[in-house]
Amino acid sequence: MLPNKFITLLSDFGLSDVYVGAIKGIIAQINPQLTVVDLTHQIPPQNIAAARFCLINAYPYFPVGTVHVAVVDPGVGSSRRAVAVEFAAGFLVGPDNGLFSGVLSSYPAVAAIELTNSDYWRTTQPSTTFHGRDIFAPVAAHLASGVPLEKLGRAIDPATLVNISIPECNLTNTGAVGCIQYIDRFGNLVTNIPGTLVQGKTWYVQVANSSIPGHNTYSDRPPGIAIALVGSHGWVEIAINGGNAQSQLQLNWGSVIEIAIS
Repeated sequence: MLPNKFITLLSDFGLSDVYVGAIKGIIAQINPQLTVVDLTHQIPPQNIAAARFCLINAYPYFPVGTVHVAVVDPGVGSSRRAVAVEFAAGFLVGPDNGLFSGVLSSYPAVAAIELTNSDYWRTTQPSTTFHGRDIFAPVAAHLASGVPLEKLGRAIDPATLVNISIPECNLTNTGAVGCIQYIDRFGNLVTNIPGTLVQGKTWYVQVANSSIPGHNTYSDRPPGIAIALVGSHGWVEIAINGGNAQSQLQLNWGSVIEIAIS
């Protein structure tokens, strides 16, 4: 029996079309014993930064040997590389466009391969618009079923993989200035300000003409009232107890956020 390993899927495909189902079908054709876990398919279309954030936040919670397939790929069919990257705890498979850079910044890569061996693709003539189905899914299934990484293509230097970094958080005399790096489905605004800056301190977020106090839980403020806290991801976040901070505060990706520590 083929080994029972995990494959995770992350994409911007949504759930109203058949794209995710087709990817799962390809995996099942190769090895129906594999366990497939959907991380999310609701990444905002072509938002590589959001995919990067979600992938790094899910990566540590899976068993050693898990193969993570991430497909947010505005450059599909272009000269961007299709790659597989090996880490001590597992593998990443997808386009080389920076969405792996969060994991790469936290975990050293053991090896990387450009996926040039079409023996492990669905077809030797893959669609120029659906590499998730024709390259990434079958490669992931073969990899999770025990095919050695080096058989999938030619070795490349992990240092050459595309990197996108989150914007810098800058310290000030009174606290820090950063920006919103992610917005979840609740409308919570995740900043690029690390929670370690405010741990054990009295602090607040300055937004427009308002000051939002820092607390520990969403329920520390009345319903409908803005609150700042450190989320489970470890970053300072702005939320509305029972509401949507993005719509209520009229903030968006990249909006500048300042915190003051007293």
